[in-house]
Amino acid sequence: MKKIALALAFATVAHTGFAGGTAEPKMEPTVIAQETVQSSNGNWVFSAFLILLILAAIQK
Repeated sequence: MKKIALALAFATVAHTGFAGGTAEPKMEPTVIAQETVQSSNGNWVFSAFLILLILAAIQK
């Protein structure tokens, strides 16, 4: 009787161990959004302001 109970216990453990199968998980691709710089005209304005500021500092 002990052998039957032990066999039943092993069979139960072995059955639940393979219940999930060996299929690989399906991963969804990660979407990465890249921010774009829309104020390209602002770059030259900032550079011109910086040059004027440096020239004004030199003149004093």
